[in-house]
Amino acid sequence: MHRSRAEFHALRIAVLTISDTRGLAEDRSGDVLCQGIVESGHELVQRNVVRDDIYQIRAVVSAWIAEPGVQVVLCTGGTGFAARDRTPEAVAVLFDQEILGFGELFRQLSFEEIGTSTLQSRAVAGFANRTLIACLPGSTGACRTAWGRILREQLDVRHRPCNLAELVLLEQD
Repeated sequence: MHRSRAEFHALRIAVLTISDTRGLAEDRSGDVLCQGIVESGHELVQRNVVRDDIYQIRAVVSAWIAEPGVQVVLCTGGTGFAARDRTPEAVAVLFDQEILGFGELFRQLSFEEIGTSTLQSRAVAGFANRTLIACLPGSTGACRTAWGRILREQLDVRHRPCNLAELVLLEQD
């Protein structure tokens, strides 16, 4: 892990859980992300749960990327291959730029934990309207992996040689 001497800069992050079966009270995956956000010193600015519906997902994410107070959107759920798993289709059309390596890296790290079952993850990330969006699987393990092994460092402006936080902050200036 490389760190520069730059000062930490808290990002404003929103969490969206996509589920037909869970509400906020049962949302353990969202809890994992929220805990990581707060423990890392970032600000949790919004949290919501929506059904596995392409238009509900897109409506919430679209509203958040239009909101200047949201710099990062983390989605959990709906990234598999079940008939109602439509998160990548709902969100990818909003991307101005896709971060192709995000899904690849997530699946590589996930392979260490769940083997070839990682093929069933369609984790994606990109930038839309200067906002970073990452779509993660709905399991708590997947959210722990994504936060602990990718997002925590990439959302920290001190991480070197480069990080996504710099891009978010650059776009906000």
